[in-house]
Amino acid sequence: MSTVISIENLQNAYNDGQLVLKGINLEVQAGEIVGYIGPNGAGKSTTIKILLGMIPSFTGEVRVLGQDIRTEALEIKKQVGYVPENAALYEVLTPVEYLTFIGRLYSMSDAVIQRKAEDLLHLVGLSNHINSRMNTFSKGMRQKVLLISGLIHNPEIIFLDEPLSGLDANAVILVKEILAQLKTAGKTIFYSSHIMDVVEKISDRIVIINQGQVIANGSFEELKAQAHSGSLERIFQGLTGDDTTQSKASEFLQALQ
Repeated sequence: MSTVISIENLQNAYNDGQLVLKGINLEVQAGEIVGYIGPNGAGKSTTIKILLGMIPSFTGEVRVLGQDIRTEALEIKKQVGYVPENAALYEVLTPVEYLTFIGRLYSMSDAVIQRKAEDLLHLVGLSNHINSRMNTFSKGMRQKVLLISGLIHNPEIIFLDEPLSGLDANAVILVKEILAQLKTAGKTIFYSSHIMDVVEKISDRIVIINQGQVIANGSFEELKAQAHSGSLERIFQGLTGDDTTQSKASEFLQALQ
């Protein structure tokens, strides 16, 4: 397998100089699903935005599909997809109008955009809302449109940052199956989420970061063997220093009395 994401000594700081990322080193191979997890503020979203060329102020070396993100950001963006937890959807548009706008950014023809938009919206259960303004949509409906917008151009690498936010149970199952089949088709998926059971089940490799540093990197089975724990949640809690959940829950209940 070829390396499609290469990160060497990646560092990034807030405007006040406080480091968010403190020397991330990571390689992702073509066709991998990599789960990228960590506590709030660990630097997950910052890493993804740097890989997408959205944050240019960093030190270190970052290459995506063999290209330097500093000098080839536009070319890289043509070949990757991004599904964030929240994004501006121009909610006065209909789903088809929004997807037409996105497709044109990728130089897709209107005929191809229309076909793909209608087919994909039907498959995620939005057929009856194709011509509805998105300002009437629920969070889950908007998230489905975001998912399609990140995939409509059939990208080589897909970056997902909490992509299941707001989705109902059936939609979550569908997205998990879509990701599995994208992997089978040779796509690379960089997946950040707090939903540990999904990360555990779909990831070939799991990278845990804490306070801007990689503290674990391996398959779930490898991490489980190292931590002597049976679930990713327990591994995560142990490695990030928050293994007091049970005692906190007990204290919470006592405080309710």
